[in-house]
Amino acid sequence: MERKKTAVALGLFDGVHLGHRAVIAKAAVMAENGLVPAVYTFRCGTLSAKQGRAVEYIYPDSRRDMLIRRLGISEIFSEDFGKVRGLSGESFVRDVLLGELGAAYVACGRDFRFGRNASCGISELGELCGRYGIELGIAEDVMSGGENISSRRIRELLAEGDMPAAAELLGERYTISAEVIHGEHLGHTIGFPTINQAFAESQLVPRFGVYGTDVKVGGRVYPAVTDIGVKPTVGGARRPLAETHIIGFDGDIYGETIDTAFRSFIRPELRFGSLDELKAQIAADVETAKH
Repeated sequence: MERKKTAVALGLFDGVHLGHRAVIAKAAVMAENGLVPAVYTFRCGTLSAKQGRAVEYIYPDSRRDMLIRRLGISEIFSEDFGKVRGLSGESFVRDVLLGELGAAYVACGRDFRFGRNASCGISELGELCGRYGIELGIAEDVMSGGENISSRRIRELLAEGDMPAAAELLGERYTISAEVIHGEHLGHTIGFPTINQAFAESQLVPRFGVYGTDVKVGGRVYPAVTDIGVKPTVGGARRPLAETHIIGFDGDIYGETIDTAFRSFIRPELRFGSLDELKAQIAADVETAKH
């Protein structure tokens, strides 16, 4: 039985922002022509730099892939960048897109680069696709405030803690989707139990500090307060965590994957002279988050 042809969106798509969605939509709509909508991307951490800049991923693979599938994509080809980094542009089109993926149509943005040392752009892609009978669709730039929406700009906004501006470019609020892990359980001792969620390896960590958030548990959304910072973990290792007090909820959800959606930055991290001072500040943060 002959394999069905695919329509493939090309890109890293680490934030699945509005610009990414324009590229993905061009592949998704090709289902109307009998093609299988697909995305070709790279696994987080296997691509350490892009166009000369170090890459810190907005979302890990699990959340990125969930968002991509929600946009009508049936197949995701997530490759180890090291396996293709040495391919020429022609080898990538002939052997990967046509040979492995069965692409009859590919979509990308105007700044898409491929081939050894990112030596090829959309003009070379157009020529090679024409040679191998693949239709090429170029997505128009998506603009905001006179600037092309980019992962770079969203990373800057997250590093500043500007969650409303990041949400505008992402198309939805920045969200941590991660397993709830055990922490030091200090929150329980002062009347504000918390859940802890770790950031993935190579994932960008937003500005340290306290945020107003919403947490979805069991189909219900609760207001919450989330502190992002470096917390001690078992064995003495230290890594960034999101520690969240869910207002009006005190159930046991260890081991569950929970969505924490960010609304706005409340304050930077502070040092406290006593647990009473900490407790008073958390109470104030809770009131801020409620309103």
